[in-house]
Amino acid sequence: MIMWPTEPWAKTGVEWRRVEEMGFAHAWVYDHTAWRGHTPWYDAYATLAAVAATTERIRIGTLVTSPNFRHPVPAAHAIRTIDEISDGRLEIGIGSGGTSHQSDGDILGTDWSAKQRADRFAEWVTMLDVLLREPSVSHQGEYWSARDVATGVGGTQRPRVPFAIAATGPRGLRLAARLGETWIANGDPEAVRRQLAGLADACAIEGRNVANRLLMTGFTDEPWLESVDAFQELAGRYAELGITDIALHWPRPGTRWDADPKVFEAIAATLTG
Repeated sequence: MIMWPTEPWAKTGVEWRRVEEMGFAHAWVYDHTAWRGHTPWYDAYATLAAVAATTERIRIGTLVTSPNFRHPVPAAHAIRTIDEISDGRLEIGIGSGGTSHQSDGDILGTDWSAKQRADRFAEWVTMLDVLLREPSVSHQGEYWSARDVATGVGGTQRPRVPFAIAATGPRGLRLAARLGETWIANGDPEAVRRQLAGLADACAIEGRNVANRLLMTGFTDEPWLESVDAFQELAGRYAELGITDIALHWPRPGTRWDADPKVFEAIAATLTG
């Protein structure tokens, strides 16, 4: 389940607990300062800390953390802290971030090329991996630096909190194959089929398998939340391709992610029943 950090905690806290009660295996939150003109965006890591303290079972995480506005060192401290609060239920989704109009990169005044975004993404993920694995880290990179950082190893989960890496191109897929426990897909069946083939090639090169393949829904015209039958047909189609997990959006009235609450609850019942 993908949650929206756009409402005060008094409302969103109830929604997170409801998702857990409905039996979903994991729930994620977007990590933005701005996205597609929708504001305000409450801080994802602060939200996850509150969620960690008020839920008991469901796995939680970002979908996705962006290098656009987070330095790896304070991110590592926050990740380790939330993992401890949640008793090891945290996963960190990571992506290269957007630079389009009304997105994080745009409002921060950045103008990175595609290559720079890829470079920043690779350095950020690699540095975060080391920060969460090693007791003391120094790093002098092209985009980020750190000196004698002692974050403490891992968190509750060892050797570190699992990474879910969003990637579509060869370079990003290699990064996912090397450091990810989950790969995040986005697109229609044909796009996902191509991406999965690229992931298989990357895993062969890295000598490592990424067993979990998470599909973000809601960005194509597919009727995921139209009916139980529609959901099951689509989920089965993607499972045949190799997708292991599906991320639906919590219904958001007035947007493309709206849904009939009764249909949504019926779909949830099929997943947990």
